[in-house]
Amino acid sequence: MLLKKYKHELLAAVLLFAVVIVTIIYGSALSNSGISIRQWSWNNLLIVLPLLPLLFLQQKASLPAVQTINEKKNGWVATFGIGIVFGLLDVLVIKLILHPEPYTELPPFLQPFPYSTFLYTSGAIEIELYYRMIPLTVFLFLNTMLLKGRGKNMFIIVLGVLTSIIEPVQQFPDDAWWFIVYATLSGIAMNAWQFRSYLKYGFVASLAVRLGHYLIWHVLLGIYVEFFELAT
Repeated sequence: MLLKKYKHELLAAVLLFAVVIVTIIYGSALSNSGISIRQWSWNNLLIVLPLLPLLFLQQKASLPAVQTINEKKNGWVATFGIGIVFGLLDVLVIKLILHPEPYTELPPFLQPFPYSTFLYTSGAIEIELYYRMIPLTVFLFLNTMLLKGRGKNMFIIVLGVLTSIIEPVQQFPDDAWWFIVYATLSGIAMNAWQFRSYLKYGFVASLAVRLGHYLIWHVLLGIYVEFFELAT
C-alpha cells in the first residue's frame, strides 16, 4: 500500500541517487586513469541524503507532489525550456562577447564529456536541495503543522526573496560593470523563476530549470571547447 502511495517519490529517489552514485564511480575511474577532473566522493552522497526524507514530505508541506510537472500542461517547457534560454544567454554574453578567444585548456567550469553530464546533474541536485528544497519544505512543513497555514504567504515571500538572491550574492563576479549587472540580474531572475516553478510544479521543476541551464552552459559549451577549440 505504501509502495503504491509513494511510487513517484520512490522512483524520483532511485533516479536522483543513481545519478549521484554513477558520478562518484565514474569520476573515480577517470581520476585513477590520470584524467584531471572535479571529482565527487562518497561524502557527497552523504551530503545529498536529506533529499530522501524530504521527497516524501512535499505534500505534507503543502507543496506540489514530485510528479506534478508531468501532469501539468507545458510543465517541462516552462522549466527545462526556460533554463535553456538562460544558458543560451550566458553563452552569448560570457563566451561570445566577454571572452571570445579560444580556450587553451578546459576552464574550471567545464569538464570532460560525457562525465560532465553526470557531474553537473549531481551538482544541480545538491544545489537545489540546499538552496530551495530544504528551506521551502522545512519552513512550510512547520507552518502547516504548527500554525495550520497561518502566515503562509509571508513565509513564501521571505523564502522567495532569500532563495532568489543567495546564489547571485555568493557568485558575485569581479569583472566589467555591465557584466556584474547582467550576472546579478540574470542570476536573480533564474532563481526567482525556479522558486515560482517549485511552487507551481514541484521540486523536479526547480531542478529542471537548472538542468536546462547546465545543459547549455556546462555540457554543450564543454563539448564545443573540448572537441573543437582544443582540437585545433
